[in-house]
Amino acid sequence: MADVLILIPARMASHRLPGKPLADIAGEPMIVHVMRRAQTARLGPVVIATDSEAIAACIEKAGGRAVMTRADHASGSDRIFEALQAADPHRRAGIIVNVQGDLPTVASADIAAAIAPLADPAVDIATLAAEIHRPDERTNPNVVKVVGTPIAERRLRALYFTRATAPFGDGPLYHHIGIYAFRRDALARFVGLAPSPLERREKLEQLRALEAGMRIDVTLVDSVPLGVDTPEDLDRAREILGASSR
Repeated sequence: MADVLILIPARMASHRLPGKPLADIAGEPMIVHVMRRAQTARLGPVVIATDSEAIAACIEKAGGRAVMTRADHASGSDRIFEALQAADPHRRAGIIVNVQGDLPTVASADIAAAIAPLADPAVDIATLAAEIHRPDERTNPNVVKVVGTPIAERRLRALYFTRATAPFGDGPLYHHIGIYAFRRDALARFVGLAPSPLERREKLEQLRALEAGMRIDVTLVDSVPLGVDTPEDLDRAREILGASSR
């Protein structure tokens, strides 16, 4: 496949946990943990896209690369598209992977698995999901579900994303994991689209791509990484990563 560039959006503003990219976890800032895991995936260069000089300085101190972006982006996808122009001005990368900066426990192998569907030239965007096993997650609107049709072992073609419990009936439900691999042209098309009706209703930007007729395929992985959104999440991340470092 084409050359891969991993971009990790990181911003200091957070309603529930301000400054979280620099929160200390087992002796290193959270954003550094995410960067290290992305680097270990060995897909290609890893660059942090940020609007914060403090985050950029932290990344550079850790031996990484950061590029500055505007502070007023509506989404992480918009931020990585701006960062792409600075990080890869010669357009060497044909695949852009967007890894969320608040996933300090994400498995490097899962980041690598995210790009696998792009081996099929019909796929515009690839992402991840894991089967839901906890009953409370089935009805939790904060757990985004992907509704898809199986097209190969451990792979779905996405038909819809929703905060509702779906699909109805017997069978597995899948927890969507917010890591995206875009073809470069697909990312450019996506950020150029206006927010769509279902996107606005569900507050899920990936529906914009589906409503525009873009194809999203999903690799199924074994577990969902911990997303750090609250002080309680941060405590859990410290417990997990502190134990693994001992």
